[in-house]
Amino acid sequence: MSLARLAKATKVALSDLLVGSGHSPPHCGWVLFFSVSNGRERAHVEMGRGNSLETAWNQGLQRLRLWLKRQKLPPRWLRVDVVSEVRELRWQELKHLFSKTKTNYFKWGVSWDPEFRIAVLEQELSGTSSLYTGDIMACTPNQRNVQRLLNRRFGVDHGWPDADSEPMWIFRTRAVFSDGRETLALEHEGNMAGVRRVETLDAEFALDLVFRSSEYLSRQVRQDGRWDYGWAPAFDKPIPSYNSLRHASSAYALLEGWDLTREPRHLDAAERALDYLCRELVHDVERPDGSLVSYLVDTGNEIKLGGNAVSLLALAKHAKLTGDTRRFPLMEKLALGLLGMQDPETGGFVHVLEYPSLALKEKTRTIYYDGEAAFGLLRLYDLTGDPRWLRAVRQAMDHFIASEHWKAHDHWLGYCITEFTLHVPEKKYFLFGIQNVREHLDFVLTRLTTYPTLLELMMAAAKLFAQMRNNDELRAMLHAEVDLEKFDRALNYRARYLLNGYFFPELAMFFKAPNKMLGSFFIRHYGFRVRIDDVQHYLSGYVAYCLWLRRPGS
Repeated sequence: MSLARLAKATKVALSDLLVGSGHSPPHCGWVLFFSVSNGRERAHVEMGRGNSLETAWNQGLQRLRLWLKRQKLPPRWLRVDVVSEVRELRWQELKHLFSKTKTNYFKWGVSWDPEFRIAVLEQELSGTSSLYTGDIMACTPNQRNVQRLLNRRFGVDHGWPDADSEPMWIFRTRAVFSDGRETLALEHEGNMAGVRRVETLDAEFALDLVFRSSEYLSRQVRQDGRWDYGWAPAFDKPIPSYNSLRHASSAYALLEGWDLTREPRHLDAAERALDYLCRELVHDVERPDGSLVSYLVDTGNEIKLGGNAVSLLALAKHAKLTGDTRRFPLMEKLALGLLGMQDPETGGFVHVLEYPSLALKEKTRTIYYDGEAAFGLLRLYDLTGDPRWLRAVRQAMDHFIASEHWKAHDHWLGYCITEFTLHVPEKKYFLFGIQNVREHLDFVLTRLTTYPTLLELMMAAAKLFAQMRNNDELRAMLHAEVDLEKFDRALNYRARYLLNGYFFPELAMFFKAPNKMLGSFFIRHYGFRVRIDDVQHYLSGYVAYCLWLRRPGS
């Protein structure tokens, strides 16, 4: 893509944006940031300043042209930010502001001088982890990383100030972005500032998210079926650990995605991951009574209840979508392994055993294992009709009700109760499904982090409520128990807010390897971490949301 074409598109869009907003420059005059990337490398940023927009534009564009003459690859993306608001404060005050701001949710650029001779965008700080040291509760200045940033950008050796009294300037911008095909105005307020405005999150847009995130997950499956587990995108560093449970659950999500995309490479990647799962991660174990069961074995020779559960979910999903029944014997052994971790008297589960002794390691580890286990057994029942699995799920559900497990607001349990009521439509189970979400709506509406499992929880409840509307008695119960207007508002708000965790190109361009991150979802407060299970939860939520938007009468 030529710079001339990109620049022409962005200049027109920027002028329209500024005229439409009645923008006038702050006291420092016109300050523009030109950020350009070829898609393979972190964006290069040049600045233009002047008393008029035209002067600042010409200066910045000329600097960009000179830089591009020395580059081998043509530009792919151009983003132009114009400074719209400036605040001066002392370094001590800025540090205090950082301490009160959730990690990587600081939505201001920073200048070290009033003339913006040394100034960086918010996205440059994020893309270099200059406000992240591992603390997930607050922005923490990273001296080493900001020094690298300023040295690369301006050739200076200093970083964050030493003296509390030193003045600093923070600023906000209005921006446009172009890839040569489309030119977009970006949001400039709130937590979505810095990425494109999405006027309508409709089924078509949701399907595009599903396709792109399925593409990303497919790229993470190696030829042998093992995943590239995750990345720290600021410096393109792999996450060195591995988790067998997440291996299985991510394959399950990729199959959910393929069910909508029908892209052959998505299925091929999921099948490679399943082959690896069955070949390398699942092991047979002989129980004391001589019966043979199967368990997913994770790091540290751990058998996790959730590991067998999500393995069962992934294999059952594949069988249902493709009609392939070859793994039915293995699925039965995995299910028997789950039953071996269920108390036949109470219906409750233990969470972690030691492999291969099957000695109890932890009775309880995480709230999610219980719902995963019941859901996995239920999906196998849906395939085979074997009453053993439904009986076990019913016993587990009665245990969950007795122990008020709804207080965990578990999305896996939401999935399970929604499908369980199709088989056992008793009022107490519908009430439990209502309780699982009803007291959580304020949290869904106000949670700062994207928390992608919240959309999954809401979508499971939406399906349950749709079932209830088809029965007069249950419909009356639903209207009496749930503020449905608030529920719908929370569901749609959370679906839109999840875009705050998506690597649009206008954000990805500020990280080390933009192309690698495109289509992925991240966890902002963990340094924009991208892990397969992070993408999994976003993907599953948007699959359900897309199907919901497609429903008749929507």
